[in-house]
Amino acid sequence: MILSLAAAALAAAQAAAPQPFADAAAPPAAETRTDRAEVPATSGGWTLVVHGGAGTIRRDRITAEQDAAYRAAIDAALIAGQAVLAKGGSALDAVQAAVELMEDDPLFNAGRGAVFTHDRTNELDAAIMDGRTRAAGAVARLTTSRHPVAAARAVLRDGRHVMLTGTDADRFAAERGVEQMDPAWFATSHRREQIDEFLRREAGAKTVSSYDIDQKFGTVGAVARDTHGNLAAATSTGGLTGKRWGRIGDAPIVGAGTYADDRACAVSATGAGEYFIRVGVAHEICARVRLAGQSLQEAADAVMAEVLALGGSGGVIVAGPDGGSAFSFNTEGMYRGRMTSAGVHEVAIYNDE
Repeated sequence: MILSLAAAALAAAQAAAPQPFADAAAPPAAETRTDRAEVPATSGGWTLVVHGGAGTIRRDRITAEQDAAYRAAIDAALIAGQAVLAKGGSALDAVQAAVELMEDDPLFNAGRGAVFTHDRTNELDAAIMDGRTRAAGAVARLTTSRHPVAAARAVLRDGRHVMLTGTDADRFAAERGVEQMDPAWFATSHRREQIDEFLRREAGAKTVSSYDIDQKFGTVGAVARDTHGNLAAATSTGGLTGKRWGRIGDAPIVGAGTYADDRACAVSATGAGEYFIRVGVAHEICARVRLAGQSLQEAADAVMAEVLALGGSGGVIVAGPDGGSAFSFNTEGMYRGRMTSAGVHEVAIYNDE
């Protein structure tokens, strides 16, 4: 769906929402469909693609107000990244700008509005990667950094490591100017209700699915190609409702949930993280493009089919060095959008858009 939301739409009421995945089993695979709306190359221009998670996202489960709020939020993220790219800024800065906006939006399971762990805390993960140099930064289990993607960018800039975790990662970020918040700032009443429901179900059953609580994976991400021909990818998440034992999903794992290589493509994923790690989804898509000569859509569809065959579900957004882009998801919907310097401006939610 081509959509240019007016500025007023950006103030649409935000309804509670976000993510999870089954600790015990993957969400029902139902009828699988990959999105075929590949956008062709835009030589010399810029491209930006964003997502706000995939899952059982159907019109009969979302009110008109929620639909409008999600579309406005995705469009706002596009506008934030576009403001960077249209001025000749870097793909790296653009994906960070887009993701930071979504991290502040409690609609999504990233930053403020992240899901609760089994211990009723919020633990945040993120990664960012530069396709030109293949430099990357990742963080996991943050509890105070307002923008986990900014903390990941600080790791990338520092260059000595790729991933930092826990309180030490928050301290590292703070020392480099990343804004710190009281842990309570990330919590929302909607997420408290979700963890309460999760723990109630757990108390009455041997196993309980995180996915059953919210019916979607609320991870956020962005990929971009700038006017210099460089690619970048960024992904941020709060993980799974009820996660425990220090669980870390695919979002901050370079090559699984996030990857960028100017020779191939940039990828950000959302879905059942354990399966995306096992397949190495983001790198596998780029490898198929670079080494097998597949198109962005062919590669994305093939890898998502691998995920499904193992029992996982979710989706990916992809951008190529020629400015082309693609979505692929095997769920009933994915919050997604893209803009290009050639005038493409799309926001969509359901799998028939």
